[in-house]
Amino acid sequence: MSFANSQLLTGVLDQLNHDLVSQEKAGLSSIEVLILQGVWEDKNYQEIAKESGYSTGYLTNVVAPKLWQRLSKITEKRITKKTCRQLLQTYQLQFNHLSEPLILETDNVKKSVYYPSGAVPLESKFYVRRSPIEEETVTEIQKPGALVRIKAPQEMGKTSLLIRILKQGERLGYYTAKLDLQQADPEILGNLKGFLRWICANLSYQLHLPNQINEYWDEDIGNSVSCSLYLHYLLEQLEAPVIIGFDEVNQIFEYPTIAKSFLPLLRSWHEEAKETPIWQKLRLVITHSTEVYVPLQMNHSPFTNVGLPIELPKFNGEQVQQLATYYDLSWDEEQVQQLMSIIDGHPALTHLTFYHLHQKNITLPELLENATHFSGIYGQHLQRHQAKLQEQPELAEACYQIMNADEPVAVEPILAYKLYSMGLIDLERDRAYPRLPLYRQYFRQKQA
Repeated sequence: MSFANSQLLTGVLDQLNHDLVSQEKAGLSSIEVLILQGVWEDKNYQEIAKESGYSTGYLTNVVAPKLWQRLSKITEKRITKKTCRQLLQTYQLQFNHLSEPLILETDNVKKSVYYPSGAVPLESKFYVRRSPIEEETVTEIQKPGALVRIKAPQEMGKTSLLIRILKQGERLGYYTAKLDLQQADPEILGNLKGFLRWICANLSYQLHLPNQINEYWDEDIGNSVSCSLYLHYLLEQLEAPVIIGFDEVNQIFEYPTIAKSFLPLLRSWHEEAKETPIWQKLRLVITHSTEVYVPLQMNHSPFTNVGLPIELPKFNGEQVQQLATYYDLSWDEEQVQQLMSIIDGHPALTHLTFYHLHQKNITLPELLENATHFSGIYGQHLQRHQAKLQEQPELAEACYQIMNADEPVAVEPILAYKLYSMGLIDLERDRAYPRLPLYRQYFRQKQA
């Protein structure tokens, strides 16, 4: 595919993702992207299936019909495999034309205040540095064969940090690739071969290298070795180091067969750099929500004493005050402490707070008074946690026990792991306590 053609496809995919998220709250899945890439290159389903590791029948009869239906709905045109490219190209150009005046009329995109959701965009002024973490990671990725492990519960800023590490790598002249394991479809996660081929296919695409997976896959030597050989092939094609970011690795913890093979495989790639020069080009950055060995019932983590471990902390008072200034709020130390007494520097909730204060949707006294109410600005966040707990009574019982205790309490490891992953608790050795005063207050009220 030519560079211009590739850029055109990227624009189409970006527009589709934007509109699908707006209308359906879900963007294109990884397998849908693979189909669109294949169709863009005039490939048939059999060719796409062969390159991606899926069965032809699954693509033809399951994924593709649903994809064409989704695209037909948002474009208001009947889209099929045959008409896909022409109609989507017209659709994207139409939106480019409509958006140009808006871009010209915007004073400064970086200064715009947007509703905080997901990772903080690279160009955003609202990213808060947590020194010396950024400096340490940038230093580490310049080491041959580096491995950086970023651990934190949900909504603590793991992905925001990861994309900045990758951007810094680009500035250093490195190749980069980011694999979000949340995008892996259940069928992919159902077997090791499909999962490893999914990784290889994604790396080939992001590094703009020919897909040669079938040439390197050998059933006789196994999936893990085949994957390593393919990665070795990719490294040979690159003139500079490459940083591969694996985001949300905890997604595979629910698939023990895959996790117990893939996690040691990551370690083996890191260890290879000590013996083989070609592997020194590889730099790995992984994010996960908790210790990997607990849900997998392993005696110890496959990453023990390996790489640079980073645990993201909550914002401190100084960082909260700094973020307030980004939202054009003039806060004093007393106001900062009032907010800290409720959400204790929780990154996502701090952004949410300042967004609403900036928009003048609420005052600080009103916020404090209604913090745990369903109509308050934290209502959706709290109800989302409540809904998850209701699906798992044993987990809910453990949560209420922790929230009602005045001292840290001992909790079964697997339950503690799940609650920590959700961001509801912190751990002090083997004992758990509420992560935020907000959670203690809310769940005590719910049980009362």
